[in-house]
Amino acid sequence: MPLFRKCLLLFLLVPAVALAQSAPKQFFGYKDFSAQAKIDADFISVPSAQLAGEDLKTLTAAPHIAGSSEDYATAQFVAAKFKAAGLETEIIPYVAWMNLPVSIHVSARDASDKLLMNGPTREHVAGDRFQNNPHVVTPFNGSSPSGDVTAGVVYVNYGRPQDFAALDKLGISVKGKIVLVRYGANFRGVKVYIAQQHGAAGVLIYSDPADDGYFRGETYPKGPYRPPTGLQMGSVQYMFLYPGDSTTPGIASTPNLPESKRIPPADAVSLPRIPSQPLSWHDAEPILKALAGPVVPHGWQGALPFTYHAGGADQVKVHMALKQDYKFRTIWDVIGKIPGTEYPNDWVIAGNHRDAWVYGAVDPNSGTAAMLEAVRGIGSLLTQGWKPKRTIVFASWDAEEEGLIGSTEWTEGHRKELLHAVAYFNMDVGVSGPDFDAEAVPSLKQFVRDVTKQAPSPAGGTVYEQWVKKQAEDVAKTHPNLGFNQDREGSEQETGARIGDLGSGSDYSPFLQHFGVPSTDISSGGPYGVYHSVFDNYQWFTQNADPSFKYEQQQARVFGLEALDMADADVLPYDYVTYAREIGQYLFNAQKKASGKGMMLDFDAANAAAKQFLAAAESIKKRQEHPTGNEAALNVALRQTEEDLLSKQGLPGRPWYKHTIYAPGKYTGYAAVVIPGVNEAIDAKDATTAQQQLGVVTAALTRAAATLQDASR
Repeated sequence: MPLFRKCLLLFLLVPAVALAQSAPKQFFGYKDFSAQAKIDADFISVPSAQLAGEDLKTLTAAPHIAGSSEDYATAQFVAAKFKAAGLETEIIPYVAWMNLPVSIHVSARDASDKLLMNGPTREHVAGDRFQNNPHVVTPFNGSSPSGDVTAGVVYVNYGRPQDFAALDKLGISVKGKIVLVRYGANFRGVKVYIAQQHGAAGVLIYSDPADDGYFRGETYPKGPYRPPTGLQMGSVQYMFLYPGDSTTPGIASTPNLPESKRIPPADAVSLPRIPSQPLSWHDAEPILKALAGPVVPHGWQGALPFTYHAGGADQVKVHMALKQDYKFRTIWDVIGKIPGTEYPNDWVIAGNHRDAWVYGAVDPNSGTAAMLEAVRGIGSLLTQGWKPKRTIVFASWDAEEEGLIGSTEWTEGHRKELLHAVAYFNMDVGVSGPDFDAEAVPSLKQFVRDVTKQAPSPAGGTVYEQWVKKQAEDVAKTHPNLGFNQDREGSEQETGARIGDLGSGSDYSPFLQHFGVPSTDISSGGPYGVYHSVFDNYQWFTQNADPSFKYEQQQARVFGLEALDMADADVLPYDYVTYAREIGQYLFNAQKKASGKGMMLDFDAANAAAKQFLAAAESIKKRQEHPTGNEAALNVALRQTEEDLLSKQGLPGRPWYKHTIYAPGKYTGYAAVVIPGVNEAIDAKDATTAQQQLGVVTAALTRAAATLQDASR
């Protein structure tokens, strides 16, 4: 009987160590995995569901927005946990340009001057224990400027380029108007960016019940979805141009940084120029209901019980009066280090951010609690005399919510060290339910699968078995005639659990996309409708996400195993064969897209370079599969290969992003765009730039192939 069919009761009766003995005897990157398997099993036995729950309760006892005294208190709590586990620990401050709200007011009136809405309405439901804390911040958008604007309203669906294009066809202009858009489909900062490009005066972003409210299921407190007054705060910084402190792109924003090294905020291109504000559907409903004009295009209708109209003729006027307090504020990263014995300069970094818009039980402190249990497990190994071959660094990032600030500033201050960093493992939204998932650079996709084959699942068997089972069930629901591992829509066929590509929106972005550090991101998901709201608190978590904290324990185990198995590997377990095949598929898809747009681009050199990279990867993999125990030079080459995929000049119009294969989309923000310089130029029908970027990709692949070829000799 497959392990995933064993009942939960049996799982609870079998020690974690016994389950771990079913782990593979071989592990890519190890000459002999048996000794490491014993270390891993000892680690697996330590993380505690109960202690993770206690840590989560402590971390979410008070709202702790970045830069607040409560935020600093969580930094001290995490630092104490790191020190107790035996890590060399420090709290590192940075100073960043950030805003907090002074006063936020949004009102709406119809053509007869009748008051329709006066808000924003305070988030509230019956029976929530946390919503009335006086430290709950007034809902606002990070990086929004102050503004006092009165204008007519135009509804623009999700605020994507195609949505604005549809308005143009209807003859409706947003110039000088307040744009009303709903959350979903792209990053909120992208919505503001496109609205700004089209001349809008302001942006309101609301949560439609079609996307995360009653249309999806029971709302909180009965269920997990967003209630009527629930809204989503968030940053609207243009992180797709560059993340981090807006005044110091490429430079660590240290407390003693001279003012001359900073860009004046008025000149910082990552800061929006028009005001924006989040709303609940409770507040957006009367605005939408009063709009006239054309009926919205197909697909724009949300779940509110009336027909949506686009507006445009000032049937509704909104007054936005937003007063923001901008200043340079101090944030605090917590860094804990375990020096390596054989390769001390080769860092394995594992991180999670700690700050939250309010309480952040799921986002991010479910990840923080899991990380602390992983640290405690590794600390237990230290007391037994174990030490890693490579240096392990655990990081608790601050101000991620404002624009990946803590992680970006730290990486920009550790440029030399990151040349030798062999992996970055991220965990953000650690647990919102029972369904494990992961994203990774292709070279680490099999590594993640192998790690999860060792970790026990609360549902029985291993995390990997439950992961594959859930994905197969999802495929059966959405593609009933399609096999689980069958190729879909021309994508690269994978064997086993499917793993997504890394876009942005979390702290892996500076590691991979600016410095070329191979990265992964793991989570355990479920219905989660209270993202970035006051209701993402301990009460919601224990009612909906993980009442027994068993999935917290699971995530602690997987996260810790990632760090352990990378730190002690004989040869770095990078799978460049999969990487090369995926790049080949990306080029094929781009060529097909260009042809469909009537663009005659020459892909021959890029395709030849991709084949050369694949051949070199297949050759080097044979060496990796049979390590001798003295692979120092090979490991250097393997690490160099990812860095070869960077371009010094960066992407067109956004040079901070240097990875030629992956970047957040300029018009998606969160989702990854593959071979971004090429694909975004094709989307813009810019044949000259597309051909030039094909040359950049070709050069990167040629460099990577040469590095692997030299190491194969």
